[in-house]
Amino acid sequence: MNKSDSKYFNTATKMDLALISLLKKKPFEYITVSEICERAGVNRSTFYLHYETIGDLLHETTRYLLNDFLSYFPSDTQKIAYDLKNCELDDLVFIGDKYLTPYLTYIKDQKEVFSTALLHNKTFGLEDVYKRMFDNIFNPILDRFHYPPNDRQYVMMYYLNGINAIIGEWLKNGCNKSIKDISEIIAVCIFGRKAEKQIPICRIVENRE
Repeated sequence: MNKSDSKYFNTATKMDLALISLLKKKPFEYITVSEICERAGVNRSTFYLHYETIGDLLHETTRYLLNDFLSYFPSDTQKIAYDLKNCELDDLVFIGDKYLTPYLTYIKDQKEVFSTALLHNKTFGLEDVYKRMFDNIFNPILDRFHYPPNDRQYVMMYYLNGINAIIGEWLKNGCNKSIKDISEIIAVCIFGRKAEKQIPICRIVENRE
């Protein structure tokens, strides 16, 4: 990245943070370009150099937060993809507190942004996030179990969209349930019972046989 790209990125980040800050104080529809510029320390021409509308900024802000998601994991779980691809098959975990708790904590801490994004379907930007997760995590894991390649995307999108729907409902209700409660609801919806703390992904594969 050259100097001009770095400057562009830093300015965009300032506006992302400005929108996050404003959303904690007022509804999205009442936020103005002037307020964002004042909070970010930029002028209006700079804003329109980056975006056409505040909705475009919201799209980028949700992506900024999702890309920052790994910071909510403890340092010893930063190498999630590596661990999942190299551990023993019985230790492969798909749904469990180890990964759900940081994810749900992150969503709850940024609920103003994500709640707003839910009202703008395409703005939430999860399709590309899911694709990256599938390519870098789920597909390599399922490959280890020799899961039929033509079925993988359907199966994983079923689980991922189901989890996202639960989170969406949680956000609509102001995250009124605890993270533990939501984690248990997700596990019950997927497995039909209260789950153990760690559920090996091999059980998902076994369920189709």
